[in-house]
This record gives sequence, structure tokens and C-alpha cells, in this order.
Amino acid sequence: MTYPVNQIYLASRSPRRRQLLKQIGVNFEMRPVNIDETMEKGEAPADYVCRMARAKAEVGWLRLIQRRLPLRPLLAAATIIVFRGKIIGKPDNPVHGRKMLSDFSGKTHKVLTAVAVVAKNKIEESLSTTTIRFRDISQSEITNYLNGTESHDRAGSYAMQGRAAVFIIKISGSYSGSLGLPIFETAQLLEKFNIKILHPVDK
Repeated sequence: MTYPVNQIYLASRSPRRRQLLKQIGVNFEMRPVNIDETMEKGEAPADYVCRMARAKAEVGWLRLIQRRLPLRPLLAAATIIVFRGKIIGKPDNPVHGRKMLSDFSGKTHKVLTAVAVVAKNKIEESLSTTTIRFRDISQSEITNYLNGTESHDRAGSYAMQGRAAVFIIKISGSYSGSLGLPIFETAQLLEKFNIKILHPVDK
């Protein structure tokens, strides 16, 4: 089935995911969902993030049916930061944020983003893993960064698309995936549902 005007639902409030979908020419209507994000005992980070994306997609699809909305593909995603095998969430306070950035200094951490697309009785999923290496960061640099607003309410206490980019030596994997929506994997999934990616025409 071909859906009208490349239209999908996006089960997210993320401005970065909205921007990335617009970048590849996909029209969307926001239908964010809330789910229980509790990690199961012994669950690996990759299994957890995939379960979260899939659960968002399934809940989002069920709500479309309940509200008798036009049934079009629904995309959901989940992103986590993993350091030394553990998921790193948002800082509780500036002291916690300082510890996160200090831990990342001179080391690598991973950003995992799972994407799930659902329509009818079909669900497709993909997982993107990006490795990010920080240079050594001085405590004064961390202080200056934390004094701004960019680190507030951010997993890992930093935003790589902002001033924190000066800390990053190397990115291995998907840059867009580290922002919350890997473009390559997302395009591949959407095309399985006959959502065509609109490429800009060179002039």
C-alpha cells in the first residue's frame, strides 16, 4: 500500500527528530506517547532501547485505532547513552552533570538509537550504535559549559550538536543517530512501508 503524500505519524516530541524527518522530506503528524521506561532486571542496554522503541510504536498504533484516526505508518524511536556498560541518564543536578562530563573526558561512550515503524500487522525495527570519543576536558571547561543552559535536561549532560562539539575528537557511526534518529536506518525502514524519501533537486 502507498500512503498519501509520504505522511506518517511520529510518536515523539523531540525537536531533533522532527528536524531530521523534515531533512529527508517525510511529512508527519506528531502523536507522542508515554510508556513505562523501567529497565528490566539484567536487561542489556541494546535490548532495553529496542524494547522501548517497539513499545512506543505498539502503544502509538493502538491509540490510532482507538481514536479512529487514518491508519498510516507510525515511527517511534528511543535513544540512550551507554558508558562502561551502563545507561547514563539525565543529570540530577550540576554536581551529577560534572561527574558525567568528567567520566567522559578522554574516553569513549556509545549512543544507541532504536527505531521502530509499525503499520497494520507489520512492525520493522533497526538499531544504530555510535561511538563518541571525548578529548581530555579540564574542570574549568566543564564549569564554563555547565554554567550555560545547553547541558540542562540532557542525557549525559551535554548536547553534541551545540558547544559540546568542541569536546569531541571522533564519531564512529551515525551522527544523526547520536541526535536521536539515524537517517540511513530510518529511510530504509520507511521504504519498507512504501514511504519514499524525497531527495532535493539540484539546480
